[in-house]
Amino acid sequence: MEKQANIEQRFGEEDGYDAVVVGSGYGGSVAAFRMSMAGIKVCLVEKGRRWEAHDFPTDSLKIMSASRMENRNLGVSFGPKDALFQVYQQGDSVAAVACGLGGGSLVNAGVMMPTPVRARRNPKWPKEWEREWNGCEASAAAMLRIQSIPVRFSNARVMGDIAIGEMEESYEDSMKLSINFDLEEPPSSLMKLQQMGSCSACGNSGVFGTTEILFHSQMRGLRLSESLGSGFSCNGNTVAYLAGSPAPLNAYGIDGKQLPNKIFQERPGPAISSSYTSSLGFTIQTAVLPTAYPFLLFKGITTYGWPNGFWFFHGIIDKLKHVMGFKSSQAMVLNAMGYDESDGKIMFEKNKYKICFSPPQDLLLPRKIEAFQKLTKKLGGILFMSRFRSTSVHLLGGCNASSDPSQGVCNSKGQVFDTQAPATVHPGLYVCDASLIPCSVGINPSLTIAAAAEYVSRHLVKDVLEYKSKRGIEILVKTVDQHSCLTTDKNLRSSHTPVIVFKETMKGNIGGMPCTAYLKMKMNSQNQEDFNEGNAVNGESHPLLRGKVGGYVVFKAIEKDELHIIDGEVDLCEVDYRTPYTQYMHYRLLLAASSGSRYILEGKKIMHPFLFPLYAWRETTTLHVTFKKLDGNKSKDKMINLIGELRISMIELLKSLISLRGNKRRFIYLFSRALLRTYILQIPRGSHKESHSYYKPYPDSTLHEIETEDGYIISCRQWKCGQAPHRPKGEKQPNLVLLLNGHSTESYWLPTEPNDLVRTLLEEGYEPWLLQSRSHPLNPANNFTIEDIGKFDIPAAITKILELHGKSIKVHVVAHCVGGLAIHMALLGGHVSATHIASVSCTNSSMYFKLNALPMLKMWLPLVPVSMAILGKNKILPLLETPKTSLQHRLLKYIARLIPRYERCMCSECEVFSGIFGNAFWHQNVSPTMHNWLNMQSSTRLPMAAFPHLRKICKAGFIVDSNGKNSYLIHPERMAVSTLYISGGRSLLVTPETSFLANKYMKLHQPSLRHERVIVEGFGHSDLWIGEESYKKIFPHILSHIRLAEQGENLVMSSGKKCNAEALAWADDPYGGSRARGFGSLFSPLVVILLVLLWLVVLISLFI
Repeated sequence: MEKQANIEQRFGEEDGYDAVVVGSGYGGSVAAFRMSMAGIKVCLVEKGRRWEAHDFPTDSLKIMSASRMENRNLGVSFGPKDALFQVYQQGDSVAAVACGLGGGSLVNAGVMMPTPVRARRNPKWPKEWEREWNGCEASAAAMLRIQSIPVRFSNARVMGDIAIGEMEESYEDSMKLSINFDLEEPPSSLMKLQQMGSCSACGNSGVFGTTEILFHSQMRGLRLSESLGSGFSCNGNTVAYLAGSPAPLNAYGIDGKQLPNKIFQERPGPAISSSYTSSLGFTIQTAVLPTAYPFLLFKGITTYGWPNGFWFFHGIIDKLKHVMGFKSSQAMVLNAMGYDESDGKIMFEKNKYKICFSPPQDLLLPRKIEAFQKLTKKLGGILFMSRFRSTSVHLLGGCNASSDPSQGVCNSKGQVFDTQAPATVHPGLYVCDASLIPCSVGINPSLTIAAAAEYVSRHLVKDVLEYKSKRGIEILVKTVDQHSCLTTDKNLRSSHTPVIVFKETMKGNIGGMPCTAYLKMKMNSQNQEDFNEGNAVNGESHPLLRGKVGGYVVFKAIEKDELHIIDGEVDLCEVDYRTPYTQYMHYRLLLAASSGSRYILEGKKIMHPFLFPLYAWRETTTLHVTFKKLDGNKSKDKMINLIGELRISMIELLKSLISLRGNKRRFIYLFSRALLRTYILQIPRGSHKESHSYYKPYPDSTLHEIETEDGYIISCRQWKCGQAPHRPKGEKQPNLVLLLNGHSTESYWLPTEPNDLVRTLLEEGYEPWLLQSRSHPLNPANNFTIEDIGKFDIPAAITKILELHGKSIKVHVVAHCVGGLAIHMALLGGHVSATHIASVSCTNSSMYFKLNALPMLKMWLPLVPVSMAILGKNKILPLLETPKTSLQHRLLKYIARLIPRYERCMCSECEVFSGIFGNAFWHQNVSPTMHNWLNMQSSTRLPMAAFPHLRKICKAGFIVDSNGKNSYLIHPERMAVSTLYISGGRSLLVTPETSFLANKYMKLHQPSLRHERVIVEGFGHSDLWIGEESYKKIFPHILSHIRLAEQGENLVMSSGKKCNAEALAWADDPYGGSRARGFGSLFSPLVVILLVLLWLVVLISLFI
């Protein structure tokens, strides 16, 4: 009462107000402040309470009691109506707002960033704002007293080390906060009543509040634009939480007791202290998690983890550590903002007198999630991403400003349109908050909202002063017609009842984003009488195991509405003639979205008879999918090509069995028989089909026989090159490429393939040199080590090239497997100078050599010494069966066939090779002619003398000399060359950790040079080179790397930052975790090792 008396005395009036402002956020406070400064008597109405500093919650229980949750899907809510935090869940979206004197400024980070030019050039942006916008922003900034962050806090330093380079063409934002960092300045008097306010003479209480007020007013007869509630934007908000990182993030908030014990620079810093914007159209900021926040909401309850694993237990354990006072793992919040389509909708449910909302489409969501994943790889740990498609704290629009009443609710001055006549407004009625902003702004919108309020306030003050002199004006209100909502009811009816019908629900992640498929299967009943059981032997599945698929897919990250299946097919027992032992469940769905876009979701459940049925549950319930968008006519369509996995849970499987309708017994019998044949009996279906061989002649080549320093004769084949299509004629540039094969196989010179690497290099104008070392079937040595290849063979080949082309020439090296190990030995051992090497590209090899569980087990077991003892003096194993094959060789090949392998083959030579090495390639990636040539003509002899040395390398995990000593990694200065390391994302031999560690090693020791790493999904080991799709998916990376080296772009990009040792230590590789183990273990490498040991015991007992 005392404050009210002071106000009345100040204005010199006894009763009444000139203006009423509803809400006290960034918009309302500006309007109330500007009017009060002009001598206008203002009444500020706020739904929430006043929050003093000591009132804010300091622990999880208090923050929960200061929150209100409204789940509008279930129609339930709990928490006080004036709670500080107001959270609304609608569909697959969550929106959070604040309630209290000060509005959103009570809880947000106070980040103040100028409105981007891109937002101001949006066609929806009012042109009238542009003339005065810079001045309005400056006025708002001065009033809010924004300041720069005085020091670079820990999480900002970490992001500075890794963000640029991981986010495409990103740059650090110049960010200021509405926070007072001047510690010596006495407390300001901003809490005085006249400096608090919130904009509007009717509705300025936030996006939801203002829109709801106007909807209620419309129900009472106020004429308003039909666009009320349209143009709703969530500002492209996406929230994630990074936990378990080894990087010194220091992003857990501290309480008042801890604050005095930490110096200013060692504190976590403000809520947000770093911001990076990508050229793709979004901004990512790092945030500190308040100590009172309930961590488990971020760690598994409202989120899902990436990479896949037992991430929920991590959240529980970390929370317990935090509660008990132990040191928690490093963590921080990642908040992304961008430009959504601003096509969301706020609606009014007349029967409930409440609003509901539908969020806008966010086309950048996959890109933002991909950026989160890249940062997680660099920082290590687990990424917890929101389960909701939209998690927004920056709501905009709903009462959009526009010059056209049909496109907006207000004009640029914030005046609410009166639809009775064109361009007329309701006198005295204004909107002056975030609901006025007509589009997403892509950054924190606080300063944008305040600047818009400044613009509106300039006209508002003038209008109120005029209104004071015209108090006799009466405003008439008439009732308007109410429009009913139209709904459509979609009923799907089938003209006939098929024999078998059942439902299947699968959930998982595609491209790191949640996806759920609700499928209805209708298995075919036609032509059952014509089906011959002999067809099953040839690979054709029974008609009852093939059929049509209906239903829909929910993939909110791509389309906010359901994706309906307009054409779908399924085959539960598909067989690829290249893999006759393997059974596939093949799904192919054509999806249609309400936006008009169409997509294809294609997936397979892959069932291999590895270790009999131990993998059966995982393989029969996991669908490996690809998700692609069909090309549209619109130029703005973006290419979408995602991969992921969908799984059916035990509960959903039981539901599917319950939903089974029709001839159940027959269907279950056929399906069970197919699984029995695959896992237990292991009877192949069909056989390898021979297709027309491709034998396009190569250009003339020269075979150079070279004597190495130790006196061994090797060979090197040279092809003359033509003019490169990308080089100007007459320009002389180094264009030599030395190709180094893997162990005992040919990878580059493939007569059956129209697009092998040799042909590709020749077409591009390069001159290939193919080294056929002492491990090659054409020059097999009976006694050698891998070190001999690097010490003698490669230097001899380089010397020959220099003799023919001059000592100033540089050679590009492309190596695979053992060839990659050898070139690193040659360089790090000082046998070849880096001055003669233009670039190095390696596949599934490097100075590191990390194996999957089963190959590693074979290396630890005494299989190699036993094999050497069986071979005796002749250590070259003939793979082709001949009458002259010795007893020792027959015994060794027999043992090799008995060793378990993930993918089986009907070719005896292929079985022996995979038994010794492991599955070197996926048969589905290799053509039948290539497979036949590889086993019958190329890899006919296997020199095994180098296996003891290879065993030492595999056990060490990196290159060692023949005595097992680390003689190479200690000389990184000799590796001054640009590198490219490629790994197969589905390798059964060498894990992607091999390329990860090598890339890390090179960036650490040769930071000034360009170093790249690529993971190629769907490929294993040698099929990177001999696969039918290699020329599309692998060769372009090789050619691009070579071209950059030729153009003198070996150095790192000037816009990037060199990685320091500390930043490299934080990096983590998801391919090295559970994802890589998926193709070599049941649940972990230990389980596989124990199972194989048990198998060996049984096998040995049979021979004793």
